[in-house]
Amino acid sequence: MNEVKRRTAGRPAGTKKASGGHSQSLVRGLNMLEYLSASPDGMGLSELAETADLAPSTTHRLLQALQSQGFVTQESEQGLWRIDVKTFRIGNSFLEARDFVATSRPFLRRLTAETGETANLGVRDATTAVFLAQHESPQMMRMITRLGSRAPLHASGVGKALLAWLPDDERARLLEGRELAQVTHNTLHQPEALLENLSEVRHQGFACDREEHAIGLHCVAACIHDETATPLAAISVSGPVARIPEARLMELGELVREVAAEITATLGGQAPKCC
Repeated sequence: MNEVKRRTAGRPAGTKKASGGHSQSLVRGLNMLEYLSASPDGMGLSELAETADLAPSTTHRLLQALQSQGFVTQESEQGLWRIDVKTFRIGNSFLEARDFVATSRPFLRRLTAETGETANLGVRDATTAVFLAQHESPQMMRMITRLGSRAPLHASGVGKALLAWLPDDERARLLEGRELAQVTHNTLHQPEALLENLSEVRHQGFACDREEHAIGLHCVAACIHDETATPLAAISVSGPVARIPEARLMELGELVREVAAEITATLGGQAPKCC
C-alpha cells in the first residue's frame, strides 16, 4: 500500500521546474516573434535584447531555436533578424480561418471594380484598427496599407466606423482620460469633436476620414456587425483627394455602407438601429 502511494502521489521530482522553464521560454519566444513582426525592416540582436529586457546571450539562444524551426531568419550582411515564411503561413491560416475575412474578399474586389480605389478590411484591437485584407486600386497613384499595420481608432475611417458602433460604456472606457494623438492637422483629437463626429457616423451609416490619418488621402468606411449587432469588422474605400473630393465622399460612403450591410447579412449578422 505504501509503495503504491509513493508511486502515485505527487509528480516526479523536477517536473514542476522543467514545466515552468519551458513555459517561460515559450512566452519569451512568442514575444520575440511579436517584436519582429512589428519591425518589417528587421532588428539587431542588441535592439531585440533591449526590447525584450533579456540578456543578449539568452536572446540569441531563443532566436537560434526559432530559426531552426523556420520562424525567423537572419540577414547575412547586417545581421538583422526578421520573421520567416513559417510565421507568415501561421498568420495567414488565422486569417483564412476567420470566416468574415474570407467572406469579405469578393466584396472588396467588387468595391475596387466599382470605384477604382483600394478597398480594405480592418478589425479593432484595443485602441487601434488592424488591417487584415485589401484589394488594391489599379491606378498608378493609389493607397496601399501593409497587412497587419495599425491606425488609431480616432484617426482612421475604419477605426471611426468601429468606434461609432461600440456600446456606449465600452466607447467611454476607451476614450476616458486618454490623450488622442493628433496624427495630422485634420485629426479629431479633441474628445468633444470626435464624439460629435461619431454621432454623425451612426446617423449616416458610414465614417469619413478627411485627411485625418494621412495628408492627401480620403477614406470612407462602414461597419460589419455580428449576430448581436456588435462591430465585427469594417470595410473602407480610400484614395487620393484628387480622385475622391468632398462631393464623392458621400457617394462612396453610401456604396460602402450598402456593401457592409450585404456582408453583415451574408454572415448572419444584424444591423443596429440607426440613431
